[in-house]
Amino acid sequence: MIQSLLIANRGEIACRIIRTARAMGVRTVAVYSDADAKALHVRMADEAVHIGASPARESYLVGDKIIAAAKATGAEAIHPGYGFLSENADFAQAVIDAGLIWVGPKPDSIRAMGLKDAAKALMAEAGVPVTPGYLGEDQSPARLKAEAEAIGFPVLIKAVAGGGGKGMRKVDAHQDFDDALESCRREAASSFGNDVVLLEKWIESPRHIEVQVFGDSHGNVVHLFERDCSLQRRHQKVIEEAPAPGMDAATRAAVCGAAVRAAQAVNYEGAGTIEFIADASDGLKADRIWFMEMNTRLQVEHPVTEEITGQDLVEWQLRVASGEPLPKRQDELEINGWAIEARLYAEDPAKGFLPSVGRLDYLSLPEHVDGHPVRVETGVEEKDEISSFYDPMIAKLVVHANEREIALDVLAGACEEVSCSPVKTNAWFLVRLCDEDDFHEGRITTSFIGDNLNQLIENPVASELLRQEAAEKFIQSYWSDPEQYYHRSLRADRGLSGFRLNAKPRFTVNLLENGTSVPIDFDVALYDAGTNWEPSVGSYSDTVDAREVLLVESGAAFDYRLEYRGTVGGSAGDGAIIAPMPGKVTSVEVSAGDKVAKGQRLLTLEAMKMEHGLTAPFDGTVAELNASEGAQVAVDAVLARIEKAGD
Repeated sequence: MIQSLLIANRGEIACRIIRTARAMGVRTVAVYSDADAKALHVRMADEAVHIGASPARESYLVGDKIIAAAKATGAEAIHPGYGFLSENADFAQAVIDAGLIWVGPKPDSIRAMGLKDAAKALMAEAGVPVTPGYLGEDQSPARLKAEAEAIGFPVLIKAVAGGGGKGMRKVDAHQDFDDALESCRREAASSFGNDVVLLEKWIESPRHIEVQVFGDSHGNVVHLFERDCSLQRRHQKVIEEAPAPGMDAATRAAVCGAAVRAAQAVNYEGAGTIEFIADASDGLKADRIWFMEMNTRLQVEHPVTEEITGQDLVEWQLRVASGEPLPKRQDELEINGWAIEARLYAEDPAKGFLPSVGRLDYLSLPEHVDGHPVRVETGVEEKDEISSFYDPMIAKLVVHANEREIALDVLAGACEEVSCSPVKTNAWFLVRLCDEDDFHEGRITTSFIGDNLNQLIENPVASELLRQEAAEKFIQSYWSDPEQYYHRSLRADRGLSGFRLNAKPRFTVNLLENGTSVPIDFDVALYDAGTNWEPSVGSYSDTVDAREVLLVESGAAFDYRLEYRGTVGGSAGDGAIIAPMPGKVTSVEVSAGDKVAKGQRLLTLEAMKMEHGLTAPFDGTVAELNASEGAQVAVDAVLARIEKAGD
């Protein structure tokens, strides 16, 4: 058995490998770039080696540095994880030539499956069904266009060296072919250094079905059943599950059998995935499922296979790389229940899924939902950084249950409970996907997200209940210490309706909700000061002096901060605009004598690294202005005075 292992990767997959290696008594070595100097995988490993600057091309993609790190630390083997160099046959060979153990398939197997056209030809020879299309050597635009006509539109142009959704174009009609081909080739050349393409028949109701296979050096190959990865956005998987909904025993046997033949055709060793495209217009049928490609590595979504089979695939990898036979025979493997995984990313779906980078000031990931455990695969913890240099994945949330419907409900609940700030996440987008009726019924295709994108990414709006809870927290803080500066954002009004002597006031709490001004009316008479406050929705985080409240609703995070404003009836008299704390005036937006409207911003005060807009309490005229841009002011300083209209 391997005794020491270098992980040539980062993030959640590096942490995942370290956990299994540690459980097996294997010493681990991490590698890291400048950006990852304090990363979780570095903290978890027994030893860590710096390999270069933050860009991957200067660190994680430099094979010589990784091999040198393995030798310097006495590591016997290198595990590539996924991505980076995991499917680089030349790197695999270099590892072997250096006298180290490569935890992965033989370089020849990687090469055989590395180019899509050659792989499809090989699969056809092995009796594996392949998608109708063109794999020819003649790459002239005229020949390709003629072949597309023969196949029938729509067709898919695919770069033979492509991956990750790059170098792919759907062409719906004859007149669109030339431009699509040129665009596809240009992207393929830029991304992969190879502009050769193949053509495939476009499947109108496509589902992405893949089969986990495993081989050893003793000639054994097994499958660990299938996964459905149809929920994709721009060819990137979002939610994966195992087994595939609607898969009957006969179709499963045919597809999984084809996957085993595919692995045997390249003398495969280690973990691999055979990916198929299915025409699901009439359900899943064996004669309408075709080979697409093989991923010669461990997949991101491997945990769902582990959950339904009870097997640790990283442990299998280490045992096979050590020369041991497969831990299980085919007849010893079976499906148990249902598992679903969601990829939690640092991105903002409402803004075109733009990555959200920065420090995770607050991060809480669920461990259980309704008594069901949630498996969290992550490479970050609270206070860690999401870097702009790498994939913005925060975590994978994986759930398992006896029935698919239960698993879906648990996954939705897990996504709802994700709390993260100030970095944005796609948690609320995942919740909406889990709640889709078509997903529950298994009526999904690879175009489902794209077809329903507008409603799925509509910006979340906080409920009135959530806003009341935010207001309640600030008011509770005010009552516990009414002399704190923040109480000046709580305007107390005694209305005549239902008036009684010594009644508690009604408060208007002026808050910023994710940066947008939201005045919230709160009826203090409904609040029992003697009861400990507990949020009934989402989760709560506050900073020093309760200046911030973070609440989560249906996976969407709402950050509430007090919006500092001038007070009515303050100690300096009606209409006084008073500094709520010491600070610097960063802008003055009015002049003495100006007419102003209620709520109009008068000036901005910077304090505690936050900007606070001070606004007019009512319609009137700026009767007095005592502030200038750049001035430092003390708490309770009268910065301006508004004279009410008509006075």
